[in-house]
Amino acid sequence: MSAQSHQDPRNEQPVLTDEALLLAHAHADHDKVDDGGAYKLLPLVLLFVFSGLIFFGGSYLNKFSGHFDPKIFDERAKPHEGGAEAVKLDPVVYGKKQFELVCITCHQATGLGVPGVYPPLAGSEWVNGSEDRIIRILLNGLKGPITVHGAIFGTVPMPVIGPGGMGWNDEKIAAVLTYIRQEWGNKAPAVTTEKVAEIRGKIGTRAEWTADELLKVP
Repeated sequence: MSAQSHQDPRNEQPVLTDEALLLAHAHADHDKVDDGGAYKLLPLVLLFVFSGLIFFGGSYLNKFSGHFDPKIFDERAKPHEGGAEAVKLDPVVYGKKQFELVCITCHQATGLGVPGVYPPLAGSEWVNGSEDRIIRILLNGLKGPITVHGAIFGTVPMPVIGPGGMGWNDEKIAAVLTYIRQEWGNKAPAVTTEKVAEIRGKIGTRAEWTADELLKVP
């Protein structure tokens, strides 16, 4: 009985002393001892690298993103230096827009006007004739009868489109005249802003023109 009791694993094993436990742990942690305070160099290097990348990315976006404005930022645009250039509008396109805002009410989209009331612009000898005359009509207006294609119009006077009336500037007047002189089969030369400014400077402010007065203008 005594021999079996010494070999029975269920018997309580001897308890290790504190010194034995400390020695066992010291041997187990021998390869993990870090005299540098448990700090490793790689994480610090990665921290500085990624911090630098974040700083660079923020600086780059701040300089080149255009504040993320869709009207400014275009990844396909070429680099440009210097002041912004003024956009030159196509006078025919710009003139059509102005015509559709104001002139279309009387002269109609077809340019045929209203019989006996508003004269036609399509094929009109006034539209295709002297630019000096038609510029004066828009600048100062027209009253009284006027003959177009052999028919008499003038029930309603032509209002002042220039500065003394609707306040159109020289560019708008030149554009709408260029448009009507090239629309509906008309083939008259374009009217420039400089020409409108020249005539406005000559005549200044005055009453509406009559057809007879305009016929004396070359």
